[in-house]
Amino acid sequence: MESDGKPVDREKYQRLVGRLIYLSHTRPDIAFAVSVVSQYMHSPKESHLEVVYKILRYLKGSPGRGLFFKKSDSKKVEIYTDANWAGSADDRKSTIGYCTYVWENLVTWRSKKQSVVARSNAEAEFRAVAQVCVKDYGCRNCWKNYALQ
Repeated sequence: MESDGKPVDREKYQRLVGRLIYLSHTRPDIAFAVSVVSQYMHSPKESHLEVVYKILRYLKGSPGRGLFFKKSDSKKVEIYTDANWAGSADDRKSTIGYCTYVWENLVTWRSKKQSVVARSNAEAEFRAVAQVCVKDYGCRNCWKNYALQ
């Protein structure tokens, strides 16, 4: 996204992005896009607001794509991670993402820009896995209570 251009009403932008953040709690399909537009809350431009409007149009055209939970005989926990090395054109920081499935149902997900610049793709991927391991460790006791693998 271009960081130059005509400024827009910051309060309006923040209000719209705040609502998108709230919606992203049940719509993992917009998590990455919302994390990108939220980076421009302090000084939004017309190009940033146009992306917000695109997300809103996407949401209007895709009802029923929220979270759905189904019964499953599988009692597994599966965690997936990914990272894009130096994906931000503004500061060359990587974005990581992860999602956790419990009994084949998506229960946690996140898309977040890393706080440091990774020097390689391997480092970016390692940082993604490390963040998930920290979250996983905190959940282990909870999972044991439900006899999850």
